[in-house]
Amino acid sequence: MTSGLWKLVLEGVWTTLQLLLFSALLAAAVSFAAGLARTHRRWIVRFVAGVYTEIFRGTSALVMIFWVFFVLPIAFGWQLVPMWAGTLALGLTYGAYGSEIVRGALNSVDPAQKEGGIALSFTPAQRMRLIVLPQAVPEMIPSFCNLLIELLKGTALVSVMGMGDLTFSANLVRLALQQSAEIYTYVLVIYFVIAFVLTRLMRGLEKRLKAGLGRDTGPQPAAREPKRVRTTGVGGGVV
Repeated sequence: MTSGLWKLVLEGVWTTLQLLLFSALLAAAVSFAAGLARTHRRWIVRFVAGVYTEIFRGTSALVMIFWVFFVLPIAFGWQLVPMWAGTLALGLTYGAYGSEIVRGALNSVDPAQKEGGIALSFTPAQRMRLIVLPQAVPEMIPSFCNLLIELLKGTALVSVMGMGDLTFSANLVRLALQQSAEIYTYVLVIYFVIAFVLTRLMRGLEKRLKAGLGRDTGPQPAAREPKRVRTTGVGGGVV
């Protein structure tokens, strides 16, 4: 490829990274807001959060992009630029999936931990901030990592709006050179590299958070064997 075509591809990569960042931030905010609401003691809050989750989990991200970009101007008379339309559609869609990750992690915390907070006269907000979230967040990271990779792949959908992301730019280069195999191989490699870097970063974050709780993410059967023997009475024989 010529330098001009490579520049077009690199601009598409930059656009994809921006879209990924903005939509991931929105999805994270929505995930925690809806996930916390799903565990709220008031039924109306749980109901509203549940309605949002079911609607956005049950609709296509591609159709949502079309709706935000093409229907909103007709219905409300205002038009979002492609970047913000894609951010809104992807952030709300993947945030619905993320809310279930948050809800599940919050519910997985040992009830005795919450009862200890009550015994210490903590308010519900203090129990959530000081006891539940510090234990639940590390458990969310692996699932959020998978969701982030899915979001990365979902950014390719914005090409239907004519937005110059990586997929759209690659298609322009393909039309110019008539070399589909070479161009789309480059695109596959670029998406893989981005996904690999994101996975490494998320795993590093998971290890750091679990280290702060005194946990280790790696398997340590030898270290766990004495505890298993004490609690079950199985194992620990002399070989």
